[in-house]
Amino acid sequence: MDAKRHIVHIDLDSFFVSVERKFNPSLIGKAVIIGGSADRGVVASCSYEARAFGVHSAMPTRQALKLCPHAIVIHGTHGRYSEASREVTQIIHNMVPLYQKSSVDEFYIDLSGMERFHDPFKLACELRQKVIRETGLPISFGMASGKTVAKMATNQAKPNGQLWIPHGKEKEFLAPLNIGKIPGLGESTCQKLYQYGIEKIGDLQRVNLKFLEAVFGKAGTYIYNRANGIDDSEIIPHSDRKSISTETTFHSDVNDKRTLENVLVSMTEELAGKLRRENKVSSCLAIKIRYANFETHTQQQKIALTAAEHILIPGIKNLLTKAWNQHRPIRLIGVKLSNLCTGSYQINLFEDNEERIKLYQAMDNINFRFGDKTVCRAAGMEIGARTFNPFMKG
Repeated sequence: MDAKRHIVHIDLDSFFVSVERKFNPSLIGKAVIIGGSADRGVVASCSYEARAFGVHSAMPTRQALKLCPHAIVIHGTHGRYSEASREVTQIIHNMVPLYQKSSVDEFYIDLSGMERFHDPFKLACELRQKVIRETGLPISFGMASGKTVAKMATNQAKPNGQLWIPHGKEKEFLAPLNIGKIPGLGESTCQKLYQYGIEKIGDLQRVNLKFLEAVFGKAGTYIYNRANGIDDSEIIPHSDRKSISTETTFHSDVNDKRTLENVLVSMTEELAGKLRRENKVSSCLAIKIRYANFETHTQQQKIALTAAEHILIPGIKNLLTKAWNQHRPIRLIGVKLSNLCTGSYQINLFEDNEERIKLYQAMDNINFRFGDKTVCRAAGMEIGARTFNPFMKG
């Protein structure tokens, strides 16, 4: 039986920039940076014209402007990106049986077994053309026997191209590429390999697995497999879980705004941490309140795709003010984050400065190692979380 896999990786080129260019065509052909302010912000996305000067995402905006002083800086319009991502997802959803949305602008599609009815490459080409035609956004794809080679093929096909690596040609395609092109290979791993004279993936293909395991431990197997085009990881179907929520019922009804806000802060932190651990972001937040007579009210609002408390908490507090008739004591309160999509913390680069990104990474790292709620905000402390607070001086 033919068990060949046909995996397609699709990526919208310079997604945020492309969406902005749809609304403002005068940006076409210009160096564009999308992200935070010039003083302490960071680059969320940039055009190929800006990349030519060495600009890349997560770089401080001020550094980017030193490299490319003529770049146009745009703060970004989140609703537009969410909407464009939804449009593309819907087109893919209607055309293929199995896909995984791995970020706001990136998808894996499994066309294995489709060759009995369709030519998989032809189908992928048709899908790409349909996205371009219906959304006006440039998009690239790579097709191969596994996710890693497909993703690397997409990167070679960009901008606005397509590339198919036939079965059996994986090693040949990978050999001339720099080892830094392997997804998930960090800077320090590359530097270590360079010290052994290993620069191209072809050099890695000639290295003994035992050597890689001796130098890198378990990661050595990962490096070896990726260099040889071996990747059996499955396509995880587009998640049906669209929300996460938590609620609490008070022993006695509460009418004190500060107490309610502290409970909400603690809940929001818990949910946001969970989102980040699962590599998800939310674009809708909601609050639920139930009065003593069991009358229940909910209030929700759309937000920028995020998993960051400093965006979620003010939004939740604002919803409390809107939803709560402050003369009435509350029996139950809850928080819900919905419209979830897979997407890394990178999406939060719009609002964040360098210090805040480092702080979130540190908080998540400590909480991951020592258990949830080891670190949280001062407001969360007041309701008895065992904690120390990195936001307070002294």
